Amino acid sequence: MLFASSHSRPRYTNLTGSSDALALAQYAAQHSPLVVIAANALEAQRLVEEIPFFAPKLRVHLLPDWETLPYDHFSPHQDLISERLATLHHIRSNNFDVVIVPITTALYPLPPVSYLAAYTFFLKKGERLDLAAFRQQMTLAGYNHVQQVLTPGEYCVRGGIIDLFAMGSVLPYRLDLFDDEIETISTFDVDTQRTLYPVPEIRMLPAREFPMDEKGQATFRQNFRDRFEGDPSKSRIYKDVSKGIAPAGIEYYLPLFFDKTATLFDYLPQNATLCLHHDVDAAIQQFAVDTASRYNLLRGDPQHPLLETKELFLDGEQFFIRVKEFARVDIVTSSVAPAQAGAQSIESLDSRLRGNDETAGKHLTPCPTATLPSIAVDRRAEVPTQKFEDFLRAYKGRTLLLAESLGRREIMSGYLKEYGLTPSVCEDYASFLASKDKFMLGVGPIQIGFTLPDEQFAIVTETELYAAQPRSRAARAAKKSNVEGMLRDLSELKTGDPVVHEQHGIARYQGLVNLDLGEGENEFLLLVYAGEDKLYVPVSQLHVISRYSGGAPEAAPLHKLGSGTWDKAKRRAMQQVRDTAAELLNIYAQRATRKGHAFKLTYHDYEAFAEGFGFEETADQAAAIEAVLLDLQSGKPMDRLICGDVGFGKTEVALRAAFVAVMDGKQVAVLVPTTLLAEQHFQNFSTRFADWPIKIAELSRFRSTKEVTQSLKDLADGKLDIVIGTHKLIQKDVKFNNLGLVILD
Repeated sequence: MLFASSHSRPRYTNLTGSSDALALAQYAAQHSPLVVIAANALEAQRLVEEIPFFAPKLRVHLLPDWETLPYDHFSPHQDLISERLATLHHIRSNNFDVVIVPITTALYPLPPVSYLAAYTFFLKKGERLDLAAFRQQMTLAGYNHVQQVLTPGEYCVRGGIIDLFAMGSVLPYRLDLFDDEIETISTFDVDTQRTLYPVPEIRMLPAREFPMDEKGQATFRQNFRDRFEGDPSKSRIYKDVSKGIAPAGIEYYLPLFFDKTATLFDYLPQNATLCLHHDVDAAIQQFAVDTASRYNLLRGDPQHPLLETKELFLDGEQFFIRVKEFARVDIVTSSVAPAQAGAQSIESLDSRLRGNDETAGKHLTPCPTATLPSIAVDRRAEVPTQKFEDFLRAYKGRTLLLAESLGRREIMSGYLKEYGLTPSVCEDYASFLASKDKFMLGVGPIQIGFTLPDEQFAIVTETELYAAQPRSRAARAAKKSNVEGMLRDLSELKTGDPVVHEQHGIARYQGLVNLDLGEGENEFLLLVYAGEDKLYVPVSQLHVISRYSGGAPEAAPLHKLGSGTWDKAKRRAMQQVRDTAAELLNIYAQRATRKGHAFKLTYHDYEAFAEGFGFEETADQAAAIEAVLLDLQSGKPMDRLICGDVGFGKTEVALRAAFVAVMDGKQVAVLVPTTLLAEQHFQNFSTRFADWPIKIAELSRFRSTKEVTQSLKDLADGKLDIVIGTHKLIQKDVKFNNLGLVILD
C-alpha cells in the first residue's frame, strides 16, 4: 500500500505520474468515505477516470464545477446541474466511497441539505398517480413541461404515457399508466424513442439548486430588497423571479433563495476523510483574486446588482476552519521541496489556524514510486521500439502497457509484434495482478505511467511510448464540429453585413437592440430589408440566421418583406437541387460499380512521415486525414472534398495522401490554378519529403524549357513520383507512367 504513515495527519509526496490515483484507490478501499479536493478541475476529472481502473468496485463520483465564470450572465448546462444534484444526493445519503471535488466547487455555496430532502420524491411501479398533483409536484421541483423530452429536467404527459428525464439520471424514463396506476416504468433512448429496459422505481431530484415555488420567490424578493438599495422593480432579475422565470445567471443569487446556504462540508458525513490534492491553498488565493476582479468589473450594472464575494464564496480561512472538522490525508506535489512547501502549500495557512509552528517538512512521507526512463518510439530508427525493448529486458519486474481504447490496443499489439514484442492481453488491472506474465497489454484511462519498486511492476501508457506526439484527451473527446452551424455567435457579425433569414430572405444586420414586450427587456437582432422594412429577431433564434455567401457583401440584393420573392427563389433553388442530386446519383452509381486501386499503408513509414508535421493535428484535420486514408485503402475510386480556410491544414492532408500513394509505387499529380501557388506547393512538398527518396518536380513558367522537358520525360519513364503544376499538367503531351492520385487545389 502506497499510503503508509504513522502520523495522525500524514502528508504524502513523491507520487509520480498517475500513481496518486492508485494510492487513493488503495486508501479508499480501506477508509471510505474519502473526499478528494483537487487543486483544479482537470486533475479532478483525471482522478475520476483513473481511480475506478484500479478499484472498479469503488463508488466514485465527481461534484463538477458550474463551468461558468463568477457572476456570469448565463447559467450552467443542465447536464452539469443534473450531475451535481446526483452527487449531492449520494453524499447526503452516504452512498459513496470516493467523491472528487475541484477546489473552486468546494468554495461555492450549496442549497441547504433540507432543500434536497424536501424536494426529492420517488415514483414506484404499482402505485397510484394523480396527474394533476403530479404536474404540480413536477413544477414545484423545477421540471419543464415540453413536447419531447431531450435533456434532464424535462417531462411530457401524453394521455396515459409520461416521459420524464430525472435529474441525476443517465437515461430518461417512460411511465405507462393503467387508469391512475403506474403499470410499467422503463428507460428509453432519446434519439430513437425506443424503450430499453424496465426499472422498479425512479428517484426524482429537484431540477434546480434553488426553489422557484411561491415560498422560494417570496424569500428571494425579501432578501433582494434587504440586500440591494433602490427600486427592485427596475432590476430584470427581480422581475423575472417574481414571474416564476429563472433568468440566466440566477445561480449567482443562490443565497437570496434561502435563509442560510450550505457548503460542501455540511453534506459530508462525520466519518469522511478529506484529502487535499496538490496545492489547494494557492488555488484558493488565485480564485479570490479572480472573483474580486470579476466583481469589480461587473458591479456597476443596475440591471444585475451583484452579491459581494464574501457573501457567495468561502475564503481560505473559512475553508481550512471547516476542513479541521474531518480526518485528513494530503498529497503534496513532488516538485515542491519541503522547505518551499511550508511557505507555499496548504500547510502555510493551515499551520497558522492550528496555532503552532510546525513546518510542512515534519509530516512529509515519500511514497515508493519512480518515474519511467525514456522509452519513446523513434520512428526513424531501424527498430523504432528499441528503447522500450531495452527497458523490458533490463527491468526485473513486470510491465503493463495501457492503450486508450480496444482499437488502439489492437493497433499497438500489431505494431509491437512487427518488432518482436509479444505482450499477452490483459482485461483489467486485477487480471494483471493475478497473472505472472512479464509483459502485458491492456486498456485503461491512465494518463501518465510510473513504476513501483517495492511491488516490482511498471505501468506504461501511450504518453511515454509516443512521447513525440502530444495527446489531448479533451480535444479527442470533444464532439466533431458542426460545419452546418455556420453562424455560431454574434461576434461573427458586423453592422452592415448581409445575412440570410431562413423565412424572409436577405437583409442587412444593423446591430442589437433591447426591446421590452411586456416580459422584461430582451435582446433582438435588427435586420433591415429593402424599402427600410425592419425585422427584430430574438437572440435565442440565432440559428435561423446565416451568412450571405452569394457574392460581394456590398452588392447583396436585399429582399422585401412579404413580397414572396424569397419563397420563389427557394422554390427555384430546390428544383435545381433536385436536378443536381439526380445527376450526382447517376455519376456516383457509375463510380460505385468501378474498381479502383487499394493502396497499402505501411504504418511504420507513415508514422515516421507524420512525425515530421510540426504541429498537433486539430480534431477536424485528424478526421479528414483518417477519412482520406480509409478512401485510399478501400479499393474504390476516391472522390474526397476537403474544405477549410487558409492556414487550417489542408495541405498536410494532401501531403499524407501523396505519401501513401508514392510509397505504394504510384505517381501523384497536384493541379493548382496559379503559378505562384504551384511554386508554394513545390517548396512545401520538397521540405516535407526532404528525408525520403521521393522525386518531385514543378511544371510552370518558373521552370525553363529544358527543365520542363526533362520532367515530362521522367514522368513518362516512371522516374518522377510527384508532379506539381498549373494547366500544363493537363496538356496532351503530358504522359504518366503509373498515375494513382490526383490532387486539385
